[in-house]
Amino acid sequence: MREVARDRDPFGRKSNASARRSDWMDIKEFEGKNEEEAINKAIESLGLDRDDIDVEIVEAKKAPFLFGSGKVKIRVHLEEEREELSGSLEPNGDFENKIIEFTKGLIDRIGISAKMNISFRRDNKIGIDIDSQDSGILIGKRGQTLEALQTIVNVAASRIQDNHPRIILDSQNYRSRRERSLIRLAHQTADEVRRTRDSRLLEAMNPFERRLIHTALSKERDVDTSSEGDGLYKRVRVYYRGSRQRG
Repeated sequence: MREVARDRDPFGRKSNASARRSDWMDIKEFEGKNEEEAINKAIESLGLDRDDIDVEIVEAKKAPFLFGSGKVKIRVHLEEEREELSGSLEPNGDFENKIIEFTKGLIDRIGISAKMNISFRRDNKIGIDIDSQDSGILIGKRGQTLEALQTIVNVAASRIQDNHPRIILDSQNYRSRRERSLIRLAHQTADEVRRTRDSRLLEAMNPFERRLIHTALSKERDVDTSSEGDGLYKRVRVYYRGSRQRG
């Protein structure tokens, strides 16, 4: 369990003229029979890895009897950078109304109740934020369910309108947390590679996530990166530059 980090720099994102950014600490609480169960519930709900969350034990009650069950309440601190958009976030125009309707219908068919709204419009992209008590299911392990839903929604968008804006689905601010997590992983891996003078192969990632790793380490003089594998999900290898010949 890691101590709560209150002085971490938030992950900087580009903003447009109609937005301003504010840093804030989102706090969520989870309960379980023991600390491990409470943490697992947090991981499942937030769609993050254990190393990506800062945990504070709020309450710990031992079982009153030998065969009884205890209770542990934890508080998860999530440092966020949220963009506060001016103007209405209601769907605007026929395309946005249809894509919101399709997304809601898609999630309804999964059996999940959710509300959604337009979270941003910029750079030929439209963000849809999905608010649900079952956000952990919608996000899935390392965001894979969210990515699959986003792919389906963008296929539908192409049938609604030619040259449509790209649709970005999000829930519980998962994407911004995942971005910061991957950048932190990149630098931690680079430090390890420097110590060992060896390479490290990271987990399979989608193109956007791989690009984050490559970009985060692009200015490092003593480490290098490359993608390995076939298909959409490839793995990034982090090298010590002295450990291979460069063409």
